[in-house]
Amino acid sequence: MKKTLAKGAALIGAMTMLAGAAQAETFSADVWADNWFALNVNGAQVAEDSVSITTERSFNAESFSFTAERPFVLGLIAKDFKENDTGLEYIGTSRQQMGDGGVIMQIKDASGGIVAVTDDGWSCLVTHHAPTQTSCANEASPIAGQGACGFETTAEPEGWDTIEFDASDWPSATIHSERAVSPKDGYDEISWDSSAQLIWGPDLKTDNTLLCRLLVE
Repeated sequence: MKKTLAKGAALIGAMTMLAGAAQAETFSADVWADNWFALNVNGAQVAEDSVSITTERSFNAESFSFTAERPFVLGLIAKDFKENDTGLEYIGTSRQQMGDGGVIMQIKDASGGIVAVTDDGWSCLVTHHAPTQTSCANEASPIAGQGACGFETTAEPEGWDTIEFDASDWPSATIHSERAVSPKDGYDEISWDSSAQLIWGPDLKTDNTLLCRLLVE
């Protein structure tokens, strides 16, 4: 009798393990970013923009797949190009200016159903904000941290892209219109679901680096 019970328990345990393994799914993702992104799932990177952020006008779309078991956390790192902590680009040229960002993403399951999209349901922490005064862009010799060219940074919280992390005090992502972001170079190559929105921090020009997360259940 004891042997029968032991065998039964072992069988149930094996079935439980198989059921857990069967929950792993393959997802497909489309991302467009101005200028660069990386995507983590439960703290492990699954994709990174193939075009270096230092490439001029490095706008492009990426499509890829990954495997995960629900629930999982999507951790999106999004960066607009900046030459230094002034937050400016093309420094010292006639094109010296603040850049502007924007990112959009959609994730589908194996059947093609939408699992997640970028919208204001995401929580986003701005970790680099500059310049603190827009007049910095008009400085002849802008120096980070001086005058109008102040900057604000926030350290990347440990484990921010894991399920255990408490992001309840993070602000929601800000939705921006296509007109405001003016997406190009790859954006039109993707058939975006109508629910997918362009997101960023509150300010497209002065928010330069963001950490955004979403729990997928």
